[in-house]
Amino acid sequence: MAPWQPAPGETLLARDAVEFASGTAPTVSGMRWFRDTERKDIQNELTAQAGWPEGPSYTPAPPPPRRSAARKAGRFGLGALVAVVMIALGVLLDGLGGAGPSSSKDPGRPRDPENEVDDFPVMWSAPGSLARTLPWQLDPARRPADYRTHCVVTDRRVVIVGFPDDNPGKDEVLWEIDRQRIARVERMKYSEVWGEAKICFADGSWCRLAPPSERYGWTVLRHLAHPTELMPLAGMTPRQRKYVERYAASVTDRDPAVAPVVTRRPSDRFLIEVTKTAPVRAKYGIEKSHQHMSKRGRRGAIRQGDL
Repeated sequence: MAPWQPAPGETLLARDAVEFASGTAPTVSGMRWFRDTERKDIQNELTAQAGWPEGPSYTPAPPPPRRSAARKAGRFGLGALVAVVMIALGVLLDGLGGAGPSSSKDPGRPRDPENEVDDFPVMWSAPGSLARTLPWQLDPARRPADYRTHCVVTDRRVVIVGFPDDNPGKDEVLWEIDRQRIARVERMKYSEVWGEAKICFADGSWCRLAPPSERYGWTVLRHLAHPTELMPLAGMTPRQRKYVERYAASVTDRDPAVAPVVTRRPSDRFLIEVTKTAPVRAKYGIEKSHQHMSKRGRRGAIRQGDL
């Protein structure tokens, strides 16, 4: 057997590990719920009607007590002083050719407190809606420890595949949907893994998915957050085409059987992606090198939202 492949004429854009997201806020850390549109728990319905295995039940932790205004002001003053010292130290080390001090990932502030602090639904779905058709294997609390799930994104559809024994060669299709049935995909930045995907379906249901570990520029979200506009080489200017060909040739471990994929990004610049010869990996999916190109066929700077 071999890993999943697109149909003839279909362009594979991304493949990476995926699962239902887990809460980040202390009140819901590591937890997840499955809700109907009245915020009722539907785990029993999924077990009885969709054949899901039994899953754990979670209880949100109580919120921490609020600090007094004076205490907050004192902590703010101390934090500001520490920040100034750290910045000065970073500048000094940079001038000496060293690296500044590192810090752990700060998930920032929740943008949707109702669904990120008070509760953490990863499925919001009325009876019979699309989100309820998602496979239970996306839930790390239900699937076997040696089973993995990947999300595959093409220019036509989104596919969830699963495989046991960390072996993508044993791929089985668990779920798929045409991209036209997805209304929008939101980047959810309040996350311990650098970003999650809230996929809103055309029928009003939604789900929240994430990679199982940190990603910078998660390729699945990169190609879902915006409509895909493929740019064939034949439709490019000679300078653009030459730049793409030159960049592809510079990737020494590229897979010659897979043509470079060029897409127009939100900044109106172009993203060039070159598939590497590395096999599909259980942890990270398909590995690609990428480069940005300006309209003039030159190297372009990365803009916010392009990745």
